[in-house]
Amino acid sequence: MEERIVTAADQVMSASEIRARVLMPDAIEAIRAMLREVAAGNFTMPPRLHLGDGRVLVMTAYHRPTGAAAVKTLSVEFDRTPAITGTVLWTDPAQRWVADAEAITTIRTGAIVGAATDVLAGPHASVLVLLGTGGQAADQVRAVQAVRPLTALTVFDLDPARAESFAEAMAAELPGVRVRIAGRVADALADAEIVCCATPSSTPLFPLQALPPQVHVNAIGSFRPTMRELPDELIATADLVVVEHLPAAMSEAGEIIHALNRGSRPRGEIQELAPLLGTRPETTGRTVFKTVGIAAQDWAIARLLAHQSVAASA
Repeated sequence: MEERIVTAADQVMSASEIRARVLMPDAIEAIRAMLREVAAGNFTMPPRLHLGDGRVLVMTAYHRPTGAAAVKTLSVEFDRTPAITGTVLWTDPAQRWVADAEAITTIRTGAIVGAATDVLAGPHASVLVLLGTGGQAADQVRAVQAVRPLTALTVFDLDPARAESFAEAMAAELPGVRVRIAGRVADALADAEIVCCATPSSTPLFPLQALPPQVHVNAIGSFRPTMRELPDELIATADLVVVEHLPAAMSEAGEIIHALNRGSRPRGEIQELAPLLGTRPETTGRTVFKTVGIAAQDWAIARLLAHQSVAASA
């Protein structure tokens, strides 16, 4: 078959196109497959390049078995909307194209949280608390909903108007789910079974005692050593602390770095997610999943889009 090369000039996928083509359950399954391949050593994935104190990021992943690569360049500015702007370049032996980085980033971040929540949250957990209602928030809710159908969603944001707008949108998207806004973090967390932290905070969002004794916590907001959403006491006492990729966590996850530097938890007790996939560890306490994002996650979502492009042109 003759190779078909699709250039950036031929196809630039918008955020709306990406969202129309990538369903969250498919994204979660793609992330699971990617994690297994990362664990098997099938990717070349240099450390993320930070420019301007992390305001510009460059991430690359090359999949050796297929010769396919994804290169993402984006800028992050938390005082603008959207906070994330940029592009993902996909290239493989048959096609090359450019896609919107914001959509791929929020989908893949949601999807890895969905994969982790499926492993670490209680099998009947249905009450989600979301701290932060920025650009990443909606895909956090969608991903948790995909693996643990929700009965209730509580949202908190420092901006009450943004929290109200977000809650209205989620209530319309998730009929049958009770959606409420909390005025304080402690009030939000009181009945939580799953928590998603999606903020750019540099200090912990809550004290350990604000959490119920049995809860699963996801933290996605920090991606620099100076950023932290979770208290050291949670990292120290959680039944399980899980990350997507140990090298990335040890260099970029502020919560993990800070806790390790203080001796709160031995490094050997920080686990990667891949070996836990398909299991459901028995825990009676708190569990934590911390993600900083790795380039292979972008590759996984881009591969879904690439396979669809091939199917559409056949």
